[in-house]
Amino acid sequence: MLETLTGFAVVGLAIAVGYILGRIDLLGPGARHVLGRLTFFVLSPFLLFTVLAQADARVLFSSLLPVSAIAAIAVIGAYALVARLAWKRPIGETVIGALSAGQVNSNNIGIPLSLYLLGSAAYPAPVILMQLLVFTPISLTILDTVTSGRTSAWRTFVRTATNPIIVGSALGTLVSVLGIQLPPIVMEPATLIANACVPVLLISYGISLFGQRVLGTSGHRRDVLLASTLKLLVMPVIAWVVAEFLFGLSAHEVLIVVVLAALPTAQNVFNYSQRYDIGESISRDTVFITTVGCIPVLLAATLILG
Repeated sequence: MLETLTGFAVVGLAIAVGYILGRIDLLGPGARHVLGRLTFFVLSPFLLFTVLAQADARVLFSSLLPVSAIAAIAVIGAYALVARLAWKRPIGETVIGALSAGQVNSNNIGIPLSLYLLGSAAYPAPVILMQLLVFTPISLTILDTVTSGRTSAWRTFVRTATNPIIVGSALGTLVSVLGIQLPPIVMEPATLIANACVPVLLISYGISLFGQRVLGTSGHRRDVLLASTLKLLVMPVIAWVVAEFLFGLSAHEVLIVVVLAALPTAQNVFNYSQRYDIGESISRDTVFITTVGCIPVLLAATLILG
């Protein structure tokens, strides 16, 4: 039990430090935006490159990938339908809310929890691959189009191909698939920069919590509640059904995909909402609720399926 909670303790401390920094205004009024841009343009690409470059290509494209993809697409689609058709939300807010419902924290929470709960830190790799090479390009292309007000096939291609997060992910995957062994003179500097990503991102998130109240933004409470419910309850159930009855995976593989589906909303979604100034309250509150709420869900999943 203590080891299981270690990952959450690490995350909680970093967020608490950020909250304190925001409260005493140590870094000034522009700290949140500066840290957000630093994470998006520099630290995240290095982190994603190093994680994917060192992942086993066989794990990246294992049977865990289609199960996780089906579960994620199902809840993303469900949120988008409700938000657009029933609530008439703008496209940008719908994208952020849908990502909050279906994009999991497979890196800074998923990797340590996978190690403690499942015995290996490699299991989140297929989810990282799916999110960064499929969901992220599509989502960022939509957000780019919405915020820029102009679009064309060439412009969309250029902005997608030059997005630093996508570039880092693609290069890391290429290194893994081709089996390239990068020398220490390349990997160690990249790892040094990559290691700053998670704490800076969590501190930035903690700063954003100061002066805010969970579910305190009028007009977006039901968006947050819908995204949180889909993330914490619906997505793990879909993953279990698909893995157990559609793909016939082993008991251990079923546990893996359910645990991955029950992970909280990725902080990257909050980073995207900061970057494009869209739906920040939705992503912020959903990250908070799912990070706290996933603890009993994960423990229940491991007890029932493990």
